[in-house]
Amino acid sequence: MSLTIRSVTRQDYDQWLPLWDGYNAFYGRSGPTALAAEITHMTWQRFFDAYEPVHALVAESEGRLLGLTHYLFHRSTTAIEPSCYLQDLFTLEASRGKGVASALIYGVYERAKLAGSPRVYWQTHETNLTAQSLYDKVAERSGFIVYRKLF
Repeated sequence: MSLTIRSVTRQDYDQWLPLWDGYNAFYGRSGPTALAAEITHMTWQRFFDAYEPVHALVAESEGRLLGLTHYLFHRSTTAIEPSCYLQDLFTLEASRGKGVASALIYGVYERAKLAGSPRVYWQTHETNLTAQSLYDKVAERSGFIVYRKLF
């Protein structure tokens, strides 16, 4: 399979949206719990706004998008350089186990290095054991536990 990892373009919207919807459905955001359309619209717009630190890569093979990743840069109190947070990663079910997700992760690594970021980090749900088997091969577990408070 010939695979290209590249930045998303405005022309990708019709193929990006089902991937985005699939990602959200995987985490229980579908039907009555789906993201508001305004959030999806704003997320898409941020990828093309030079003032936003949010970026998107897609995995493409033979004109078809097989996966996506969204990442962002932010400041830290423990480094001068920006940190890179890999926020979303999703591949079509038929593409899993074929190197698409790891190629997307390495694509983020390359963009982070170009931006001068000394690290890329992300989180996944503790029950996502399939993803963790990949993540254990391409990164180190930090040992940190995530807490949150929703309002």
